[in-house]
Amino acid sequence: MKTKAFLAEFIGTFALIFVGAGSIAANHYNGGDTQLLGIALAHGLTIAVMVSATAAISGGHLNPAVTIGLLSAGYIDLKNATGYVLSQLAGAALAALLLGIVIPISSVSAVNLGIPALGVGVSPASGIIMEGITTFFLVFVVMGTAVDSRAPKVGGLFIGLTVTLGILVAGPITGGAMNPARYFGPALVSGNFSEFWVYLIGPLLGGVCAALVYKKGLSA
Repeated sequence: MKTKAFLAEFIGTFALIFVGAGSIAANHYNGGDTQLLGIALAHGLTIAVMVSATAAISGGHLNPAVTIGLLSAGYIDLKNATGYVLSQLAGAALAALLLGIVIPISSVSAVNLGIPALGVGVSPASGIIMEGITTFFLVFVVMGTAVDSRAPKVGGLFIGLTVTLGILVAGPITGGAMNPARYFGPALVSGNFSEFWVYLIGPLLGGVCAALVYKKGLSA
């Protein structure tokens, strides 16, 4: 068991939810000045630095969809994948809990602790498709910039940029989670799991498809 890797995944995912969901609450607190671009950059920059910081220890997954995708393609075994996912979910939950303490309750409540949500008129099926496609892009970039031995050693930067791009297109539609942990942490603390299955099915399908397509079609 890779216990150091589990700690790295915990810390990295904690940072993502604390900064990502926190940026949404902070945006409300400062009157909306941050807006979508700022929120997308908050998520993307956090991923860029935390993937870079944890890559040598755990591979910098920070996302159950990445871990399950790599499991499906044989890059991680079931025992360690389970530890990764549990660590990611625990980090997400603690981050959400602390956000509810450090940010004024009025702002936290107004944005429902930053839980990703379907936009007005967006069906669950459309949400699953959007989350699936954007997560496909994310895991595809993970495969091409971090997993592939031919990749340049700049995976963290491009993975973070992919998260930013995904939120710019999916943010108004689904919240642009691309990560079940991003939904799980705030949902657990707030007790609202009403759309969790959208943010579980979409990212996991997209992640698995991306990992398999890359391994079967593009790997050396």
